[in-house]
Amino acid sequence: MSSYRRLYIPGGSYFFTLVTYERQPFLTNDEDVEELRGAFRQVQQRHPFKTVAGVVLPDHIHVIWTLPKHDCDFSIRWQMIKTAFSRQVPAETRKDGSKMVWQPRFFEHYLRDERDFQRHLDYIHYNPVKHGLTNSPMNWPYSSFRRFVQRGWYEETWGQSPPPGMEEIHCE
Repeated sequence: MSSYRRLYIPGGSYFFTLVTYERQPFLTNDEDVEELRGAFRQVQQRHPFKTVAGVVLPDHIHVIWTLPKHDCDFSIRWQMIKTAFSRQVPAETRKDGSKMVWQPRFFEHYLRDERDFQRHLDYIHYNPVKHGLTNSPMNWPYSSFRRFVQRGWYEETWGQSPPPGMEEIHCE
């Protein structure tokens, strides 16, 4: 039995990684990504949270969320998002009748300070390049990178080579 304990902090900002079951590529086109976004919107109506940044890759996602000041239950939100999205995806059915779209667990990391936030933001935006899906974050359509370029946080050419600190983050 695992002794892992999650850190629940009301109003906290967290970095998350969710991986599809056996790394199956369920998130490969505009329609798939829109279904995922729809699941996010559906859950946000009942359990608000702010998506600060994110990237969707064919077999996993990374996001940074900020929770409301008096709420710390990110687990219920992920359960509901995974369920809502899974209902839309044709997937193989296990012997017990359940569909396996997502791995049962997810990775979370509480963002402790601005430096920690920036490193994980860089990680999110560099991830499509890291996985060989594009040569520049600017070219990846399923990312918040362009929004951060518009805000002046990044130059358009950022991420064409590995940013410092990527080797320190282990979350996939």
